[in-house]
Amino acid sequence: MFNNSRNSKVMPNGRQGFTLIELLVVIAIIGMLSSVVLVSLNSARGKGADVAIKANLSGVRTQAEVYYDTYGSYGTGIVVSAACPTSGSSMFFVDPVIVGQIAQARSLNGGVLANTACAANTGIYVSWAVAASLKSDVAKAFCVDSRGVAKEYTGTAIAAITVSATTNASCT
Repeated sequence: MFNNSRNSKVMPNGRQGFTLIELLVVIAIIGMLSSVVLVSLNSARGKGADVAIKANLSGVRTQAEVYYDTYGSYGTGIVVSAACPTSGSSMFFVDPVIVGQIAQARSLNGGVLANTACAANTGIYVSWAVAASLKSDVAKAFCVDSRGVAKEYTGTAIAAITVSATTNASCT
Protein backbone atom coordinates (compact mmCIF):
# COMPACT_ATOMS: atom_id res chain seq x y z
CA MET A 1 0.00 0.00 0.00
CA PHE A 2 1.05 3.54 -0.61
CA ASN A 3 0.53 6.41 1.75
CA ASN A 4 -0.04 9.35 -0.56
CA SER A 5 0.70 11.91 2.09
CA ARG A 6 4.31 10.84 2.48
CA ASN A 7 4.77 9.15 -0.92
CA SER A 8 6.59 6.21 0.69
CA LYS A 9 5.90 2.49 0.73
CA VAL A 10 4.42 1.30 4.00
CA MET A 11 3.58 -2.36 4.55
CA PRO A 12 0.63 -3.53 6.67
CA ASN A 13 1.24 -3.47 10.41
CA GLY A 14 3.94 -0.84 9.90
CA ARG A 15 6.61 -3.31 8.64
CA GLN A 16 9.21 -2.30 6.10
CA GLY A 17 11.52 -4.67 4.11
CA PHE A 18 11.90 -8.46 4.22
CA THR A 19 11.67 -10.76 7.20
CA LEU A 20 14.63 -12.85 8.30
CA ILE A 21 12.88 -16.03 7.14
CA GLU A 22 12.34 -14.61 3.66
CA LEU A 23 16.01 -13.67 3.40
CA LEU A 24 17.15 -17.11 4.58
CA VAL A 25 14.91 -18.84 2.04
CA VAL A 26 16.37 -16.73 -0.78
CA ILE A 27 19.93 -17.44 0.39
CA ALA A 28 19.18 -21.20 0.57
CA ILE A 29 17.79 -21.18 -2.97
CA ILE A 30 20.86 -19.34 -4.27
CA GLY A 31 23.11 -21.84 -2.48
CA MET A 32 21.37 -24.83 -4.05
CA LEU A 33 21.52 -23.32 -7.53
CA SER A 34 25.22 -22.51 -7.19
CA SER A 35 26.04 -26.08 -6.09
CA VAL A 36 24.33 -27.44 -9.22
CA VAL A 37 26.35 -25.05 -11.39
CA LEU A 38 29.64 -26.00 -9.69
CA VAL A 39 29.02 -29.72 -10.23
CA SER A 40 28.36 -29.05 -13.92
CA LEU A 41 31.54 -26.98 -14.20
CA ASN A 42 33.71 -29.75 -12.74
CA SER A 43 32.30 -32.23 -15.23
CA ALA A 44 32.91 -29.78 -18.06
CA ARG A 45 36.53 -29.26 -16.95
CA GLY A 46 37.21 -33.00 -17.10
CA LYS A 47 35.63 -33.30 -20.53
CA GLY A 48 37.58 -30.27 -21.71
CA ALA A 49 40.83 -31.89 -20.56
CA ASP A 50 39.84 -35.08 -22.42
CA VAL A 51 39.33 -33.10 -25.63
CA ALA A 52 42.74 -31.45 -25.17
CA ILE A 53 44.40 -34.85 -24.60
CA LYS A 54 42.81 -36.19 -27.79
CA ALA A 55 43.90 -33.08 -29.71
CA ASN A 56 47.49 -33.43 -28.49
CA LEU A 57 47.67 -37.09 -29.47
CA SER A 58 46.12 -36.35 -32.86
CA GLY A 59 48.85 -33.73 -33.26
CA VAL A 60 51.43 -36.46 -32.56
CA ARG A 61 50.05 -38.40 -35.53
CA THR A 62 50.46 -35.41 -37.84
CA GLN A 63 53.94 -34.59 -36.57
CA ALA A 64 55.00 -38.25 -36.83
CA GLU A 65 54.28 -38.19 -40.55
CA VAL A 66 56.28 -34.98 -40.93
CA TYR A 67 59.12 -36.72 -39.06
CA TYR A 68 58.85 -39.77 -41.34
CA ASP A 69 58.91 -37.60 -44.48
CA THR A 70 62.01 -35.83 -43.19
CA TYR A 71 64.03 -38.81 -41.91
CA GLY A 72 62.58 -41.81 -43.78
CA SER A 73 61.65 -43.66 -40.58
CA TYR A 74 60.13 -43.11 -37.17
CA GLY A 75 63.56 -43.61 -35.56
CA THR A 76 64.89 -46.47 -33.44
CA GLY A 77 64.50 -47.45 -29.83
CA ILE A 78 61.58 -48.69 -27.76
CA VAL A 79 59.13 -51.53 -28.14
CA VAL A 80 56.54 -50.63 -25.48
CA SER A 81 57.14 -48.11 -22.76
CA ALA A 82 54.86 -46.87 -20.03
CA ALA A 83 57.36 -44.06 -19.56
CA CYS A 84 56.82 -42.05 -22.70
CA PRO A 85 58.96 -40.12 -23.49
CA THR A 86 62.00 -40.53 -21.24
CA SER A 87 64.96 -41.58 -23.37
CA GLY A 88 65.84 -43.12 -26.71
CA SER A 89 66.36 -42.12 -30.32
CA SER A 90 62.86 -42.50 -31.71
CA MET A 91 60.63 -39.64 -32.77
CA PHE A 92 58.98 -39.90 -29.33
CA PHE A 93 62.18 -38.61 -27.76
CA VAL A 94 63.94 -36.43 -30.33
CA ASP A 95 61.17 -34.49 -32.06
CA PRO A 96 60.45 -31.47 -29.84
CA VAL A 97 56.87 -31.07 -31.10
CA ILE A 98 56.00 -34.70 -30.31
CA VAL A 99 57.76 -34.53 -26.94
CA GLY A 100 55.77 -31.38 -26.11
CA GLN A 101 52.44 -32.84 -27.19
CA ILE A 102 52.92 -36.01 -25.15
CA ALA A 103 54.08 -33.99 -22.14
CA GLN A 104 51.01 -31.75 -22.45
CA ALA A 105 48.69 -34.78 -22.63
CA ARG A 106 50.40 -36.19 -19.54
CA SER A 107 50.00 -32.95 -17.60
CA LEU A 108 46.31 -32.81 -18.51
CA ASN A 109 45.60 -36.32 -17.23
CA GLY A 110 47.31 -35.88 -13.89
CA GLY A 111 51.02 -35.69 -14.65
CA VAL A 112 51.71 -39.36 -13.90
CA LEU A 113 54.34 -40.84 -16.22
CA ALA A 114 52.49 -44.17 -16.43
CA ASN A 115 49.42 -42.33 -17.78
CA THR A 116 51.06 -42.24 -21.23
CA ALA A 117 52.48 -45.09 -23.30
CA CYS A 118 54.49 -45.27 -26.53
CA ALA A 119 55.25 -48.24 -28.74
CA ALA A 120 57.06 -48.96 -31.96
CA ASN A 121 58.84 -51.92 -33.42
CA THR A 122 62.55 -52.44 -32.81
CA GLY A 123 65.13 -51.33 -35.33
CA ILE A 124 63.86 -48.86 -37.88
CA TYR A 125 60.23 -48.22 -37.02
CA VAL A 126 57.61 -49.13 -39.55
CA SER A 127 54.79 -48.45 -37.11
CA TRP A 128 54.11 -46.64 -33.86
CA ALA A 129 51.32 -46.03 -31.34
CA VAL A 130 50.85 -43.67 -28.42
CA ALA A 131 48.10 -43.65 -25.79
CA ALA A 132 47.17 -41.49 -22.80
CA SER A 133 44.69 -41.96 -19.98
CA LEU A 134 41.71 -39.61 -19.95
CA LYS A 135 41.14 -37.13 -17.13
CA SER A 136 37.38 -37.63 -16.70
CA ASP A 137 37.71 -41.42 -16.46
CA VAL A 138 41.13 -42.90 -15.65
CA ALA A 139 39.81 -46.34 -16.64
CA LYS A 140 39.78 -45.11 -20.25
CA ALA A 141 42.59 -44.15 -22.61
CA PHE A 142 42.82 -42.51 -26.02
CA CYS A 143 45.15 -44.12 -28.56
CA VAL A 144 46.50 -43.04 -31.95
CA ASP A 145 48.79 -45.02 -34.25
CA SER A 146 50.59 -44.95 -37.59
CA ARG A 147 47.70 -46.74 -39.34
CA GLY A 148 45.49 -43.69 -38.79
CA VAL A 149 43.54 -45.18 -35.89
CA ALA A 150 42.36 -42.72 -33.24
CA LYS A 151 40.03 -44.25 -30.70
CA GLU A 152 38.99 -44.36 -27.08
CA TYR A 153 39.86 -47.57 -25.25
CA THR A 154 38.52 -48.97 -21.98
CA GLY A 155 41.59 -49.78 -19.91
CA THR A 156 44.99 -48.31 -19.12
CA ALA A 157 47.17 -46.46 -21.60
CA ILE A 158 49.70 -49.31 -21.78
CA ALA A 159 46.91 -51.86 -22.41
CA ALA A 160 45.59 -49.74 -25.29
CA ILE A 161 48.68 -50.59 -27.35
CA THR A 162 49.44 -53.92 -29.02
CA VAL A 163 52.79 -54.97 -30.43
CA SER A 164 52.32 -58.05 -32.62
CA ALA A 165 54.75 -60.88 -33.32
CA THR A 166 55.78 -59.04 -36.47
CA THR A 167 56.65 -56.08 -34.22
CA ASN A 168 54.00 -53.75 -35.61
CA ALA A 169 52.74 -51.35 -32.99
CA SER A 170 49.09 -50.38 -33.08
CA CYS A 171 46.11 -49.39 -30.97
CA THR A 172 44.27 -52.39 -29.58
